[in-house]
Amino acid sequence: MATIIRKTERDYQPNPNKIDGFRLFTDISRERKGIKPQYLNFDLRQLNPHEYCAAYHFHRYAEEIFLILSGSATLRTSDGFEEVHEGDIMFFEAGEAGAHQLYNHTDEPCTYLDLRSYIGHDICEYPDSDKIIIVPNGETFRRSEQYPYFDGETEIDKVWNDLRNKTK
Repeated sequence: MATIIRKTERDYQPNPNKIDGFRLFTDISRERKGIKPQYLNFDLRQLNPHEYCAAYHFHRYAEEIFLILSGSATLRTSDGFEEVHEGDIMFFEAGEAGAHQLYNHTDEPCTYLDLRSYIGHDICEYPDSDKIIIVPNGETFRRSEQYPYFDGETEIDKVWNDLRNKTK
């Protein structure tokens, strides 16, 4: 079944849990129509003047495409900064090489289509702030706090003995 979202049905709402400087708006008409993509996710975004879309990040398991529908913004990637304008398409591959961030440097809103693959989970990394976020549950960790696989496992015999004694 095809579902059409008309331009007249757009309803941009602020994304919850954002802070000043990161006030991204998302069109909620997709949810109103009951569209629930399984493997290909999409949103229409509105980035108001002097706001960032998100923290500089990359996805380990998702590819992403932005299509600027109106306005302009500055794109940050590992290659530096570049202005993007209406009609421009940006592709971000999965992994560190796909790191990106948009900033609306203008005095007019910038709207864009955010299209991304989705396999049920993702890990987003934020190089500027040393964070890792597990999607979709939102658990957030510091990347620098990594541990060896067997850290904390040296007392496994004691754990087993304690468990066996509890069941007797």
